[in-house]
Amino acid sequence: MRLALKVDVRTVRGALVGVPRLAELFRRYGAGASFFLCPGPDRSGRAIRSTLRPDVLRLAGAGSLRSNYGLAQLLYGTLLPSPAIGRRCAAVLREVRAAGFEFGVQAWDAVAWHARAATADAAWTLDQMRRAREGYERLFGERPAAHAAPDWQMNIDALRLTQRLGFDYASDCRGTHPFVPVHRAEIVACPQIPTTLPTLDELIVQDGATLDTLHERLLALTADAGEFGHVFTLRAELDGIVLAPIVERLLDGWAGQGYRLSSLREVAGDLAQDALPRHEMTGGEVAGRSGALALQGAEFLPLSFVTGGAFQ
Repeated sequence: MRLALKVDVRTVRGALVGVPRLAELFRRYGAGASFFLCPGPDRSGRAIRSTLRPDVLRLAGAGSLRSNYGLAQLLYGTLLPSPAIGRRCAAVLREVRAAGFEFGVQAWDAVAWHARAATADAAWTLDQMRRAREGYERLFGERPAAHAAPDWQMNIDALRLTQRLGFDYASDCRGTHPFVPVHRAEIVACPQIPTTLPTLDELIVQDGATLDTLHERLLALTADAGEFGHVFTLRAELDGIVLAPIVERLLDGWAGQGYRLSSLREVAGDLAQDALPRHEMTGGEVAGRSGALALQGAEFLPLSFVTGGAFQ
């Protein structure tokens, strides 16, 4: 059984503090993981509610935003200039990558992507994804092999660009298993490996959730690995700092359930793209998160339909 760990990195504090803490936790449990970086500006001050989730901090008993993130972090992009995450945090990120962890890329500017991606035009989308790729190349000296959309916000042009920009795979949506995406009968030849499990910040705002039992809710969902295993997404600035003790309980629980904790790259390496099912990419809501997200939709022309004599 395999459970892949995916970590979103979109703030300076998340990169400098959360990433190394999570990497150390993963190392202790022999776990692989994939870190997806926004190399552009940290504009957390413009998106406190969507990025730093003060409601989650309150429910976690973690105190105020200022005590957890510091005044400077909360003013980035407003009263203070927005530091480039890839440049400011380069030493830490390169060290974690050198330790064997996979890195992929998100958008250039996470706040702008969250606000505009769903309705953006092709030119804006291409600019964001190209700048993200170039920022990654400046940081690591090679092109990124994987893409993950911030907050699972996508549009058709971004979907097409996962193929055009040469990504080996993407993790842009929520779903149940790997697939080749289809939009209105248009096949995009870049496989998707969707997040299958709810995130900690989604669970903690649901009725009846407590810090003491949060890990138990997730472990109940992973008691059955199914045919494809699971993908779990973490936020470096939240799960790597405030909720790190819960992450440790989860790693211990998953080890007890018999999972091999891996990177998404390992999952992608085992995929036979020609044999993957094709599914529509749709949009919809997920409990505990506001707005519409990219979702894995219905299967498009199932292989059993095509090979079962329907066209003979």
